[in-house]
Amino acid sequence: MNLCDYNTIRALLDRHGFRFSKSMGQNFLIDPQIPADIAAASGADAACGVLEIGPGVGPLTAELAKRAGKVVSIELDRTLLPVLAETMAPYPNVEVIQGDALRLDLTALAAEKFPGLTPMVCANLPYNITSPLLQKFAETPCLQSVTVLIQKEVAQRLSAPQGSAEGGAFSLFLQYRMEVETLFEVKRDKFLPAPRVDSAVLRCVRRSRPAVEVSDEAFFFQVLRGAFLLRRKTLTNSLSAALPGRDREAIQAAIRRCGLPDGVRGERLTLADFKKLAEELENPKM
Repeated sequence: MNLCDYNTIRALLDRHGFRFSKSMGQNFLIDPQIPADIAAASGADAACGVLEIGPGVGPLTAELAKRAGKVVSIELDRTLLPVLAETMAPYPNVEVIQGDALRLDLTALAAEKFPGLTPMVCANLPYNITSPLLQKFAETPCLQSVTVLIQKEVAQRLSAPQGSAEGGAFSLFLQYRMEVETLFEVKRDKFLPAPRVDSAVLRCVRRSRPAVEVSDEAFFFQVLRGAFLLRRKTLTNSLSAALPGRDREAIQAAIRRCGLPDGVRGERLTLADFKKLAEELENPKM
């Protein structure tokens, strides 16, 4: 069964009485080369356990099943379960779980489902929950890599060079834990129904250690996020609003000790800059 053929998909969905849900961000791939390319880009092989979110009718799932030791697909929409039972029947190494990936304990799930395998993520993510899912993946240490199809502009922002205007707090958060790159684009006409924007494949590989070593990770991220609280304001103004207990002059002095200009904005700082700034703010000089 060609799970990317328009007529096949329509007949399959009609047979099971399925209707697309806009709230769930359901957009199914209709070009067979795309799921094959995504699965190949994931690097999955027989030693890997792949976690997939939102399999749809299963075109990417099938490609992953040909490569990985095991695939576990989490599907929120119960009406897709009988569809997947049919399309995934030829693949004994695929298990479909009904549930909300944002609510599941992914560490426990990987330990249960992937014993002896290297856990990773590969998925065509719903646009509306991309950021919370990526945050959850980044905060699940056992997941060694994440290869996902997401909105093109989001992928470009998340893989933007540190210190560039395109990046932000979340891109730096992700790059702190993972090496991030955009691999290739996927045009909107490759989906059913077609979304309003183009997509791209983002690949994130977990670092053996964080990009910078910090003494207080919680405070480091408080400073990093605070720098973007008032994005179009100066770093001093943004941090003064984000760290209300700290004197504005002390914040400005810490910025200067880092060798940064007075009017700098948070978007111009790298992770190394934020590490130094957090240290200066944590241990102010008298």
